[in-house]
Amino acid sequence: MRSPRGAPSFITMKPMRLILAPLAFLALALPAAAEKIPLSALSSYLNGLSTAEADFTQVNADGSVSTGRIFIKRPGRVRFEYAPPEKSLVVAGGGQVAIFDAKSNQPPEQYPLSRTPLSLILAQNIDLGRAKMVVGHREDKNTTRVVAQDPAHPEYGTIEMVFTANPVALRQWVITDDAGNQTTVILGAMAQGRNLPASLFSIQSEAAKRSR
Repeated sequence: MRSPRGAPSFITMKPMRLILAPLAFLALALPAAAEKIPLSALSSYLNGLSTAEADFTQVNADGSVSTGRIFIKRPGRVRFEYAPPEKSLVVAGGGQVAIFDAKSNQPPEQYPLSRTPLSLILAQNIDLGRAKMVVGHREDKNTTRVVAQDPAHPEYGTIEMVFTANPVALRQWVITDDAGNQTTVILGAMAQGRNLPASLFSIQSEAAKRSR
């Protein structure tokens, strides 16, 4: 579940016997040609993403598949609700990431959010043009793929974001941790601008609720 330095890979779950082939990263219905979206446009899009929620499919490093619902509230907050049989929960808030195991009554495992590349798209101000942040930027099969890292700590791993254009939309990301393990999160249609309560992202509230 975590890399050798203690940061989560976001997040490896137990195998689910699902067939991966039909995913093909959800075979987006896209136009025949597309140009690489500029980093400035992608930064503007991410900075404008205040709240969002969507269904997601997660392909873990071991090839297993998980599904669930994701809630994002920038800056610094995200919630992954995993569907049965896992029913696990990952919450980021207050600078920490907490992993709640549905089968345990123990306190959640916690890690600094800054140690996972996901923090790059949850930052207060996102500037993909910052020196040494983007290490890959290319057009691929009508998508724009951007590989980013923490310039101060490249050892924490990378996040590869996949965008489509007209309008710009984030469709998936691939996190590679410091051990080389990859976790892919494929997003369904995102609902943006909804009022997401702070309690959704409170690690303390969730821990208290589970201890009752």
